[in-house]
Amino acid sequence: MTSLTDTEFALIALVFRVVFGLVFAAHGWAKRKNGIDGTAAWFDSIGMKPGRLHAQAASLTEIGAGLLLALGFLTSFAAAAVVGVMVVAGYTSHRKNGFFIVKDGWEYTFMVAITAVFIAGVGPGDWSLDEALGLADGFNGFVGVAVAIGVGVVAGIAQLATFYRPPE
Repeated sequence: MTSLTDTEFALIALVFRVVFGLVFAAHGWAKRKNGIDGTAAWFDSIGMKPGRLHAQAASLTEIGAGLLLALGFLTSFAAAAVVGVMVVAGYTSHRKNGFFIVKDGWEYTFMVAITAVFIAGVGPGDWSLDEALGLADGFNGFVGVAVAIGVGVVAGIAQLATFYRPPE
C-alpha cells in the first residue's frame, strides 16, 4: 500500500474540512435565513425551551463550528461543537424514529457527528490555521478524538438536562 505524501494529505484534509465545514455552516445559516421565529417555534415544539434561545444557539453554533472547521482553527473544539449539536438533534428530533434517515431517524446526525470526530482525529492538515499557529500538534489523534467526543457529548447532555422538556 502506498502512503500519501504530505502534500496529498494536506490537500485532501483541506478539501474535506472546507466542504464539511461550509455545509455545516450553511445548515446553521438556513435556520436564520428562513426566519429565526419559525425555527424558534419548532424548537419549542420539540421540547427545547425556550425555543428562541435554542434556535439562536443552534444556528450560531453551526455557523461558528462550520467556519472554524473550514479554517482549520481550534479543530478539535469545533468538532466537539458539531458533536454536541448532533447529540441534541439526534435525541430530540430523530431518536423516536429509529435509525434510518429515510424515516427521519438518527442516522444522519450520527454520520455528521462521526465525520467531525474523524476530522478531529486526523487533524486539520498542514494547510490550516491550527498548523500555522502551532496549535495542531497537541490535539490530533486520540487526543483530538477524545476532545471531540468527550466535550461534545458532555455539552449535548448538559444542554438536554438543563433545557429539554419533552412535549406531552
